[in-house]
Amino acid sequence: MGGWQPLPEGLPPEVRHFVEQLRLLKDDTGLSLVALGARTAYSKSSWQRYLNAVQPPPRQAVVALCRVAGLAGADAERHAVRWELAVQAWPRPATAPDRPAGAGEAEGYEDDPTLPWWDRPEPDPAPRPHGRLLLYAVLLLLVLLLVAVVGAVALG
Repeated sequence: MGGWQPLPEGLPPEVRHFVEQLRLLKDDTGLSLVALGARTAYSKSSWQRYLNAVQPPPRQAVVALCRVAGLAGADAERHAVRWELAVQAWPRPATAPDRPAGAGEAEGYEDDPTLPWWDRPEPDPAPRPHGRLLLYAVLLLLVLLLVAVVGAVALG
């Protein structure tokens, strides 16, 4: 792997393997971290944390990297499985003595990504009231009836 800094000692094997695979995938894109940040919804500094095993990436970041790298199907799914294994094994930061248990968990790992607009699911269109359609149908029927009556009177 090119110019990557060494990964921290004592990382669980699942985490080490996952980060090494992410680094290879990022290198295969040929993009800088700035360019990768521009193509995904994650900043350069976020990618630095993810690729140096400082913080686990959100699942959507891995999905975005796979998309940018052109991976789909089984290849992308392998990265998702590696992510699952790595996140389960990822070392959690110790909670500070003055902080209640559970208060630091969101800082260690959070899978609440900001999705780029192109990855957001289409919102369900709001249901339109059918009353307006019924009104238009009745008005159209009245106009047709009026035309028929006027036509019959004119011919008669």
